[in-house]
Amino acid sequence: MTKSKKKKRQDDFQKVKLKVGKTKPKADNATNINFRTKGIHLTEQLKKDGSAPTTHRKLNIKDLLSQLHHYSGTVKQGALVGLRELLTLHPSELDQHLSSLLSEVAAVFTDKDPNVRMSATRLLRFIAQSVPAERTCPFFPLLSAHLSCAMTHIETGIQEDALKVLDVLLDHYPALLAARPALLLTNFLELISHKSTGGGARKGQEGKGRSWALSVNPNRNVTGQQWRLTVLLRLGRFLQAVVEERRAEEGDVCVSGDLFGGLNGEEGANTPLELNWEELTYGKGSFQVFEHSGANPTPHSTFKLRPESQPGTGVSEGLSSVEAVRGFASTLVPLLLDVWVEASVSDRSKTDSAHLLTPDAMALMYQVLSVLQLLRKLTPQREHQDALDAWFRSEYLGEFKQQFMKNFPYGNLDTPKQRKRKDAKSKQTPTVPGQVVEPLALNILLCQVMVSMVILNQREGPAQEPDADWLMPLRGFVQETLSSGAKLSHRHLHTLLETVWRMVITQRSRAVTEDLLQAVYVQYQQMNLNLQTRTLLLSFFSRLYLQEHNHIHIARSKVLSRWLAALPIQLSQLGHRNPALSGWLLLSIQAAASRGNKDLLKSLHTHACRLYDPQEGSVVLLPAESQQRLVQLLYFLPVIPQGLLANLSRCCTAGRFSASLAASLIRIIHLRSSLSGWSVGSPDTAVCDVDYISFLFSILTGFSSDELSTLQEAGDESVLPPSPLSPLSLYPTPLEQFTHHWDVVEEVCHCLETLGSRSQCFDVLQNGICKNLTGLAVVPDSMAAGLLRAVARLLDQSVLPSEALLRFLSHCCLSLLSLVLTLQHTASETNHKREAVWGACVAALGSVPRLLRMVLQLLRVGDLCEEELPQLAQILSLLLQHTTLRNHMLANASLLQHIIQDLTRYCQGEAREQWLTDLLYCYSVTMATHRGNLGLRDIY
Repeated sequence: MTKSKKKKRQDDFQKVKLKVGKTKPKADNATNINFRTKGIHLTEQLKKDGSAPTTHRKLNIKDLLSQLHHYSGTVKQGALVGLRELLTLHPSELDQHLSSLLSEVAAVFTDKDPNVRMSATRLLRFIAQSVPAERTCPFFPLLSAHLSCAMTHIETGIQEDALKVLDVLLDHYPALLAARPALLLTNFLELISHKSTGGGARKGQEGKGRSWALSVNPNRNVTGQQWRLTVLLRLGRFLQAVVEERRAEEGDVCVSGDLFGGLNGEEGANTPLELNWEELTYGKGSFQVFEHSGANPTPHSTFKLRPESQPGTGVSEGLSSVEAVRGFASTLVPLLLDVWVEASVSDRSKTDSAHLLTPDAMALMYQVLSVLQLLRKLTPQREHQDALDAWFRSEYLGEFKQQFMKNFPYGNLDTPKQRKRKDAKSKQTPTVPGQVVEPLALNILLCQVMVSMVILNQREGPAQEPDADWLMPLRGFVQETLSSGAKLSHRHLHTLLETVWRMVITQRSRAVTEDLLQAVYVQYQQMNLNLQTRTLLLSFFSRLYLQEHNHIHIARSKVLSRWLAALPIQLSQLGHRNPALSGWLLLSIQAAASRGNKDLLKSLHTHACRLYDPQEGSVVLLPAESQQRLVQLLYFLPVIPQGLLANLSRCCTAGRFSASLAASLIRIIHLRSSLSGWSVGSPDTAVCDVDYISFLFSILTGFSSDELSTLQEAGDESVLPPSPLSPLSLYPTPLEQFTHHWDVVEEVCHCLETLGSRSQCFDVLQNGICKNLTGLAVVPDSMAAGLLRAVARLLDQSVLPSEALLRFLSHCCLSLLSLVLTLQHTASETNHKREAVWGACVAALGSVPRLLRMVLQLLRVGDLCEEELPQLAQILSLLLQHTTLRNHMLANASLLQHIIQDLTRYCQGEAREQWLTDLLYCYSVTMATHRGNLGLRDIY
């Protein structure tokens, strides 16, 4: 049996013996390789688009977007870097693939790899810098959803990076974020707190709305205090975006809580309706005046589409109602107080003085106060601001006084910096942005928050002032800060002025008002303030002055009186060096002048000659809008002296402002005179009759006596020399000056026609011309045309002009007729001047028949040279062809016949010229209407 078993074992494990020269047998598991393979080539799938832009790694945008779904964080980070490179080189790809880019980038906000999240944030910032908000709006709900997921993620690193993403959106798309505040506000609450579920004492707090408690996460890289500061920074920026978005929707600069809105020099969104009453008076067209200047008013509905949110449950309906704002505030304010209490308790261990704060504690307190101030501005309607302030006062005034006012004012604790060895293994604490806060900024903001809770219409007195214990330190700090003489930044000054405004309006005390305004006036008197700061102070005083009629304690303020009295001299000294600031000064001056402020009007009267100087005055150097305001101020001056009228007349004729504005100035002076037919407010008129007539006569001439004397003495080549056809030497004024003077003359003539007795007015004008102008040998053509125009409009049939006047006017008329012939051969730009001169001559010759006879008597053919004969013929042809002068020419037929006979006698021996033929034809046509019907034979 033993042998059989051994043999069986040998059968199982038989050894194959290999012999030399024999083929080795194949193994049982050998692979048969006797087959052939063929490759399958899909040419269309392997074909690459050579026209698509690629990165340096030869990857196009589709390849990079597909790599964002890879499991490897390195691949995804490389894809994000490649996308940024591709979009930088080829910006057109951003427009074509914006939807895919935003969706894929937003999806990696919650990636577990921090490098991927950092690259995604950088790419999002690059996209936001290139794409405007209106193009991103359709895709913003997706971005907002991914941002909310990142902010509420369980990983602390993802939460911290989500705030960086929020920074990008706040920088470039604040309005889109502010459009949906409900979800993000809840996310902010969850970042620093959690809903409390405990019982006992906590249940008592839930009755006050404290259903949320601060949370602490030991896994963060920063301390709990630094993390809350980081979150509050973003919450403040987000609430500021919400406030600004509502400001844009309301179309008003004044936001809820800004008691003196518009201090930055901005205007509302509604465009004022401007009407030109002169055009509407003489025109035939109709016009419509719409409510709100044509803008659609903002409707305020009292209906609600959702139930009111219960306080303490977060934010369920956003901030679209006052109840929603209160609900959110009742949740957030207790958390803010807890944040500050926790920081202050830990900070007291580092110093013995409670009013000295470390930089971290000061930054945290500043953000807490900033959020509290923004909560006040979240009211959807401004009329609910007082109710919300009253609610804040009733709910949190006691806690605010205990936590904030107990150690006011606060200072900065100087802590020595300890040198630490650099250890690569030690975990470095990241810095928090915006961590450095000045004590001045903190104290100013605290004043603004606390003053907002003062009771309105509060009266001064120990028994009636329940807030005196904490208002006195605030008032003292504000006065000391403003009176210190230090230059404050625009932001600090704006906050202080809001605080002063609130104190003045609510305290209703003359002593408090004077002290506060004196402190502000110290700031106003500082030198070298920038435009923004100076405008801010000007607007504050101006708007406070407008509240004078509503508040007795502001009326007749000594500080406001000194400020108003100094405005005219400041305007005269500033002039055109800063037109914007001069415009703001004029706004304040005009507001006070319209109210009849005696101090301002007295100062304005003192410096009027300097303001209205025709050479260096503000009225000729400032822009057109400011010039118009200066002209309007003349309506409020109590007295307009002779020296000021002389300056104003030169301003009207110098052409330094428009002719329409000069006409407005003349009308205002006309209304202020007794000759206008009615008195303005008082029996004493501002302009005496003699000065008013002299003012109009100076404008009518257009040149001062000194300028006319200079023209007589100077041998200017531009002056046309006298001749038999031009007895006076005409000084050709430039076309622009002539046009300006002609428009002003029309207004002067209109004023002279409305003075009452036309004959007396003509006598005054006649005496002025004879006394001052008849002896001139060189006369400006604009003055000559203006005088003829005025005489034609003022002369009455019952008035007989003097011989001296007629002689001077005949010389002017004949000289201007010669000028008309000269202007016919010049450029077309002088058509207006030629028509104006010709019209003035025709009107004067038609109104004064003796003037035409004297002009014909001046036409002596024997005194003319051969070149002047055609000119004389042309003048006679023009007069004969005019229909309004036909009867006057017939009345002087004998004199006209004698002139024509002399002309034909001089040309008798030569061939008849064309100009003589035209003259004889015009004469024959004119004489054909005469009863005697003189023919050509009578001429010869």
